[in-house]
Amino acid sequence: MKSTLKIATLVLAFAGLSFAAKAQTTPATTSTTTPSGIRYSIGVEAGIPVGNFKDTHKWNLGGSVQADIPVASQLFVTVNAGYNNVFGKKDVGATSLDVPNVQLLPVKAGLKFFPIPNFYVQGEAGAAFLLNKSDFYNDKSVAFAYAPQIGVQFPVSASGNFIDAGIRYEATTKYASNFDNSKVQFLGLRVAYGF
Repeated sequence: MKSTLKIATLVLAFAGLSFAAKAQTTPATTSTTTPSGIRYSIGVEAGIPVGNFKDTHKWNLGGSVQADIPVASQLFVTVNAGYNNVFGKKDVGATSLDVPNVQLLPVKAGLKFFPIPNFYVQGEAGAAFLLNKSDFYNDKSVAFAYAPQIGVQFPVSASGNFIDAGIRYEATTKYASNFDNSKVQFLGLRVAYGF
């Protein structure tokens, strides 16, 4: 119950920040912005584990919502929250154990920069909440998360709607203090519809 309250508080805080920033910004006038200024997107995410994490997990699937808040020409502050389920492998190791799925709720903020129209470089950092801590021997339910990303936005209408496709590396710090393999690491793809 305590972690649910923490998650709800963080999500509400980021939503409030987003709306407060909208009230204080004027839309930039580049080809990378929409007339309303703040851009919202809803996306599907998939990925494959890397590093030691790939030894115990197969792939991940999830979704996210994101707000891009203009702060300067071609520069945006991003606020992102989502859900990721990383599927565990079956019959792992000499004892043939089934590894449980990792269920994460990442909440991140960062910067998105467009060096040329429609192509962006993005970096985000925040917290990743482990929703099923009881399935593991971890002593932490929250870890620091970071995600560098590159991507392309394709306009799909004159009203400013777009498709956002980005590739990123996402990783967390350890969920178990004494176990280095408790870090989550994956290469992911996010395809989103923006408005």
